[in-house]
Amino acid sequence: MSHGISPVLRQGLTATFAAGFVLAGAGTAAAHVSVSAPDAEPGHGAVATFSVPTESDTAATTSVRVTVPGFSTARTEPVPGWTAKIDRDDKDQVTAVTWTANPGSPGIRPGEFQRFTVSLGPFPESDSVAFPAEQTYSDGTVVRWNETGDHDSVEHPSPVVTLAGEEAGHGDHAVAAPAEDSSDTTARWLGGLGLALGALALGAGVGAVVRSRR
Repeated sequence: MSHGISPVLRQGLTATFAAGFVLAGAGTAAAHVSVSAPDAEPGHGAVATFSVPTESDTAATTSVRVTVPGFSTARTEPVPGWTAKIDRDDKDQVTAVTWTANPGSPGIRPGEFQRFTVSLGPFPESDSVAFPAEQTYSDGTVVRWNETGDHDSVEHPSPVVTLAGEEAGHGDHAVAAPAEDSSDTTARWLGGLGLALGALALGAGVGAVVRSRR
């Protein structure tokens, strides 16, 4: 009878651990404030949904302010535990929408995310619309999501909607309502694939050990 871990079993364990790292890494990559308005077209109104994850391990998100570039109308969807405020300029154009956690509300706690939905219109005659956002935490930290460029090359990309019906969050980070955040779905898919491969390799290793003992 052989002792220790066989090479095949060792490979299975390695694949299992690697799968965990794939899932963790994909989840980290998805942790951006994102937006989707899949029906947005120039000159028409559409519903925009902002997905706000809490990246902090110790503080909760208590406020989210989104800059809105001159829309005529804005109607927010009620979110339990949150109050929405719409700011307008002297021309009665919408300039920002702010969601604030009510007193006694936990906000968006570490490891959680929240969707905020607003009906906006009309969208401008443009290929895309950026919605810079400010995320405030319970410890006073403010994270500004206002950087332009590819989401892989900047730390805090601005949420962007691509018009003509194409979804956009930060490039490929989009979230649609009521469908789940595509980046979260991709993260789970990658993690699930890694875990499945790890499980197959582990099973093969266990089988090899049983056969060697027989």
